[in-house]
Amino acid sequence: EVQLVESGGGSVQTGGSLRLSCTASGFAFDGGDMGWYRQAPGSECELVSSISSEGYTHYADSVKGRFTISQGNTKNSILLQMNNLKPEDSAVYHCAADRAVLPVGRCNDLDAWGQGTLVTVSS
Repeated sequence: EVQLVESGGGSVQTGGSLRLSCTASGFAFDGGDMGWYRQAPGSECELVSSISSEGYTHYADSVKGRFTISQGNTKNSILLQMNNLKPEDSAVYHCAADRAVLPVGRCNDLDAWGQGTLVTVSS
């Protein structure tokens, strides 16, 4: 069974920073993608950032220059460093993994989906 365990959410003020981490078990991050989606109330889910097992990265335009995704200390873990946070970044952030490229336009039917961690940015 694939499990994704997330940590690192919280509440910060505008301009603050948070770091999210995700560790996968039961999933071989070898040839696929891991990444983060976010979903705010009343909004569609959005692919924030992803990283392939080869280290290729993708970022949503809204977070480029502010967020950095990287592989963690273990092969099946990733980190998302979020700097200069804005109120519009507030959402539940879900870690996701798939043996293929994580899709931009949907967040269903993925190999693994985390329970989510809440990020709240106040103005």
